[in-house]
Amino acid sequence: MSAPRSECPINLTLEALGDRWSLIVVRDIMFGRFRHFRELQANSIEGIASNILADRLKRLVEAGLLTRADDPAHKQKQIYSLTEKAIQLLPLLVAMGAWGRRHMPAGRELSVRQELLEQGGPPLWDAFMDELRTLHLGAPAKGPSVLAQLQAAYEEAVATVAESARDSRETTR
Repeated sequence: MSAPRSECPINLTLEALGDRWSLIVVRDIMFGRFRHFRELQANSIEGIASNILADRLKRLVEAGLLTRADDPAHKQKQIYSLTEKAIQLLPLLVAMGAWGRRHMPAGRELSVRQELLEQGGPPLWDAFMDELRTLHLGAPAKGPSVLAQLQAAYEEAVATVAESARDSRETTR
């Protein structure tokens, strides 16, 4: 990384994470459990281009937010893992998501995990960070899966939206 513009903590954070795609990549690894380049690209709901993804992964590794290791199951694949530094971004991501949910036109099904994290507050965040430490750093598991709880809520919201759309189509016929 190049020399920072200033030693201001906000500036330093923005220099490490300040472009749109870096936080999206961290989000997808953190919440989507995507660990390989192709998974990240194929599952990006924002449609990240391969050259941008490659650049952001490289930057995030250089910034100490991700590690990259050879995948023992496939010689040509790399596994990306969150570092402790990245795991500690969770409260920031929750705060950003809360702001976006309140002030932007966020979709219901994409907001449900955010709402659960807001409602659960710091105790849920701590449990989630412990789970991320288990998944990415090899720490021992400490409790029930927060990711499973968030995924179940998301799937229920998606099903509800689909059911509402189907009901709406049927009543207009």
